[in-house]
Amino acid sequence: MQAKLIPKPSGDPIIIADDLTLVGRHREYCDVVIDSGSISKLHCVIVKTDGLLFVRDLGSTNGTKVNGQRITRGALLPGDELAFAKEKFVVFLGPDVEEASNPDETEVVTEFSIPAVMRPKRGDDDIEFLSDDSDQ
Repeated sequence: MQAKLIPKPSGDPIIIADDLTLVGRHREYCDVVIDSGSISKLHCVIVKTDGLLFVRDLGSTNGTKVNGQRITRGALLPGDELAFAKEKFVVFLGPDVEEASNPDETEVVTEFSIPAVMRPKRGDDDIEFLSDDSDQ
């Protein structure tokens, strides 16, 4: 699965290549460095697993938002707006370039259904994501 963060309103996409991506200002520790005073040194972590993308705020000063809602952790869907403080991005999820360019392995879908997607409400304890005992 290919995952990208596309800056709003414009800019070069940030490719989320690793299963665990640390976002922040700290050049030594962060995989994605955003040079802005509104971004914390260790702002958030993005986790890519089994075709899904998750985000967890690391106690940043100015917060992490998904579609305008401040979150501590949550799932990301294609087209979601992800904001680190004032820096905004659109989430892109799609097949890897190798998968998309190999016609022998391309499956043509003529019919499909999309299941209802429910996001956890703030404070919902039914979903444990990168949780530790300190925030319970």
